[in-house]
Amino acid sequence: MGAGALKVLVIGKGGREHALCWKLKQSPRVSAVYCAPGNAGTALDVQNVVIDQSDIRGLTQFARREGIGLTVVGPEEPLVKGIVDAFQREGLRIFGPRREAAELEGSKVFAKELMRQAGIPTADCRIFVSAPDAEHYALSREVSLTVRSRGRSSVRNTLHCRTAGEALEAIDRIMDPREMQAPGVQVEIDERGRRRTFASAAEARDFVLGRPVGLVLKADGLAAGKGVFVCNNLRQALDAIDQIMIRRVFGQAGDRIIIEERLDGQETSVLAITDGRTIVPLESCQDHKRAFDHDEGPNTGGMGAFSPNPIITPALMEQVEREILVPAVHALKRARRPFRGVLYAGLMLTNQGPKVLEFNVRFGDPETQAILMRMRSDLLDVLEAAVDERLDRVAIQWDHRPAVTVVMAAEGYPGHYERERPIQNLEAADRMPDVKVFHAGTTLRVEPGPGRESRVVTDGGRVLNVTALGDTLEDARARAYEAAAAIKFPGAWYRRDIAGRPPRAGH
Repeated sequence: MGAGALKVLVIGKGGREHALCWKLKQSPRVSAVYCAPGNAGTALDVQNVVIDQSDIRGLTQFARREGIGLTVVGPEEPLVKGIVDAFQREGLRIFGPRREAAELEGSKVFAKELMRQAGIPTADCRIFVSAPDAEHYALSREVSLTVRSRGRSSVRNTLHCRTAGEALEAIDRIMDPREMQAPGVQVEIDERGRRRTFASAAEARDFVLGRPVGLVLKADGLAAGKGVFVCNNLRQALDAIDQIMIRRVFGQAGDRIIIEERLDGQETSVLAITDGRTIVPLESCQDHKRAFDHDEGPNTGGMGAFSPNPIITPALMEQVEREILVPAVHALKRARRPFRGVLYAGLMLTNQGPKVLEFNVRFGDPETQAILMRMRSDLLDVLEAAVDERLDRVAIQWDHRPAVTVVMAAEGYPGHYERERPIQNLEAADRMPDVKVFHAGTTLRVEPGPGRESRVVTDGGRVLNVTALGDTLEDARARAYEAAAAIKFPGAWYRRDIAGRPPRAGH
C-alpha cells in the first residue's frame, strides 16, 4: 500500500452504510475504514466508532484527529443538517451535498417548486399549511352522487352533489335530528343509476368516504421514508392528513403537506453521481417499498431491490438524464446551491414519459446494496473524483450479472418491533458463493461469563439485507432467497416476491 493510502469514514448505521464500508475496504488505496456509529456487520468488516450520526461536532473532531482522508455520508439527516458545510469549514474532504442543496430531499415543497421552475416532469400538486384547508381540498374530489331522503320526513331533498364535500353536507342536512318529524328517515344515494339506502348518517358518510380516488399525500420534511401516503379513497386521505398535520406523527416534518394526483405507470429508481458539472448515472435499480407481497400494506424504507432494471433501456436512461437529472443539477446551480454527491430520482414511467415522484440526495437503501454488489470499479476513485470536480475523467465498470437484495425484517415492522433477538447462521449464509449479507438493524451483545463472547442480535426494523449475484435475475433471486432461508432469528420475515415481478403501478 502506497504513501497515498487514505483513511475513510462512513457515517451511518444501516445496510447502505455496511455496503459502502464493504466496497470501500476493497480499494487498494484505503488503509482503514471507520463507520460511525455502525452496526454488528460493520464491526466485523471494518472499525466502528461510537459517535452518533447526528453528532456533527463529534464526527468533525474525530475526522480531524484521526487524519481521515475522505468522509462518506450515508443517511439524509446529517446532510440536511449541514454536516458537509461543517466538514468543509474545517478543511476536511467529504462526499455529499451541502445543506442548501440537500434541501432537495429535506423539503418536498422546495423540490416541487424547483421542478416547476426547471420544467422537470412531475405530478401536479397543491401545498397546504393547515389541516382544514387540506381536508377541504381532499373533499373537493368529484364523485357525482345524487343524495335524497326517504321515509316520513318533512324534508324531502334531492341533491345533486358534484364533490364528496357536497355529498357529506347533503347527508348531514337530511339526517339532522332537528328536521326529522318521525323515525324511519333514510338516505338514498344514487351513483350513476345504482341506488343504495342507508339507515344512519354514519353509514352514508362511510360510503361517500370510500369512493375511490387517486391521491398521494406527503409530509414536507424528513420522515424516515414513511411520510408518503398512497391513498385509494377519501377515508385514507383524511386519515393521512390527520396523522401528518393533527397527530403530528412526523413532528415538524408535518408543518406543510403536499397533496398530488397519483401517477399511474411503472415505478423505478435512477441514481447518479455528480460533481455539479458532470453527471454519471449508476446502473439501474428497482426497490420494493410496500411491506407485503403483491405490493400490499404500508410503505416502508424498502423491502428489497434488484439491479439492473430491465425496463430502463439505454434510450430511457438518456431521456431521464436529459429531462430530469441535467435540469435538476443546473437549476440548483442557478439557485446558488451547487450539488455534489448522489442525486437519486424516484420515477414513475407514465404514458406521457418519466415523471419524478421524489428526489433524494444520497445513496438509496436498499438499492445501494444491489448496485455496489455489481460495481467493479474502485468506489473510492469515483467518490474522490466527485469531490474534486473531475468526474468527467471517470468511467465506472460494472459486472454484467444481476443482483437481488432481500430485506429480512423484525416481527411487527414497520410498526412496533422487539429488539435483542439473537441471529443464527449468518456465517453460513455469507459463505455461499456470490452472496453478501449486509447488516442493517443489528448490534453486538456481549454474553456474560468467562469467555465474554459477543453475538449478533437484532437492533432495528429492517435487520439484514441478503444480497446475491446470479447469471440471470432468476438465479440471483434464488440465491438470495436460499441465503435468507438459512438465517434464523425469532419473528424473522421477508417478502417472497422480490424481483419476481415489477412493483405494482400507481403511486
